[in-house]
This record gives sequence, structure tokens and C-alpha cells, in this order.
Amino acid sequence: MVTKVHLAQQPEADELLGRSPLAALLGMLLDQQFPMERAFAGPYTIMTRAGWDDLDAHEIAAYDPERFEALMAEPPVVHRYPKSMAKRVQQLCQYLVDNYGGDAEAIWRDVPDGRELFKRLNSLPGYGKQKAQIFTALLGKQYGVTPEGWRDAAGAYGEEGSYRSVADITGPESLDKVRAFKKEMKAAAKAKA
Repeated sequence: MVTKVHLAQQPEADELLGRSPLAALLGMLLDQQFPMERAFAGPYTIMTRAGWDDLDAHEIAAYDPERFEALMAEPPVVHRYPKSMAKRVQQLCQYLVDNYGGDAEAIWRDVPDGRELFKRLNSLPGYGKQKAQIFTALLGKQYGVTPEGWRDAAGAYGEEGSYRSVADITGPESLDKVRAFKKEMKAAAKAKA
């Protein structure tokens, strides 16, 4: 898998996201209560701070938890909640080691349909329904992972031409459109409350 993406808006981080299924999964995990592009730059930051040439689920899962937390908390932080996200990153990597031999791409490599893809993503630690739908849309829209029914499994995030999530970010202009959509949704939710 080598894809040109612009999720982190940083060439080195985007290059990693385009070639590493694990980086993409971790970026999506970190995309929570944190700016999207910073979340997706997180895997690159982890890799460089640890002194690795690439990301490896086995290495991350086996990393000393206190040292990994410190790596995540070093300024600028990898996430605004470095302690809890360090734990989630390691839990996700351990899950990949236990269930997929550490191969993140195995989640979707042989997937028979969109429903199964969503089910597999939804079972990942730190992934819920919305995150699984968004990642299903991201895989379909930008990584060429399009099993039958993937758009249905992604829900509204799979819609063609929408600007609802990171799945629709292809550059600075689309990032602004996604931000505007999220702002509208927050305002609408606030008005209902």
C-alpha cells in the first residue's frame, strides 16, 4: 500500500501515512479531541522520537509503558491527553499483534465486504462506531480499499463529495471545508441542547 495523502499536511508525516497501514490506523486513533492534522502527524512523531525507521506494532506493544507515555508527552505533545492515548496506542498495537500478527493491513486485505470491514475496525481498541465508519470511508476514498458495500458501511462519511471527516481531506482547501462542516455540526448540536 503506497498512497499519496495529505492528512497531516506535513510531507514526511503524510509519506508515512501513505505507506504504513499502522500509521494510518494510529492517526485515526489519535484523531479525538485534537486537531486532525496534528493527530495524523502523531505516528510520524512517535516513530522519530523513538528513533525507528518505521512503525512496528510488535515494538510499540512491547515498549515500556512509562517510557512510551513520556515519549507521547514530550513537547510538542503527540496528543493533548498523552497518558491515556499512550495506553490506547499500545493497546491497539497489542490487539494487532494478538489478532493479526502485527500486520495492520491484514484487517482489510482479504475483507469480503464493507460490513465485515466495519465490524473488524469497530472491534479495535479505541475505535467506536463513528471512528470505524470514518476509517472505512478513508480507506475507500483515499486508499483504494473498496470492498462491496463499503460506502453503506461508512454511512454518511462514505458519501461522494461530502466534507464530513478526515476521509475527505486531500489538501488545505478540503481541510477548511471539513473544519467548517464540523463547526456547523457543533453549533447545531449546541442549539438543540
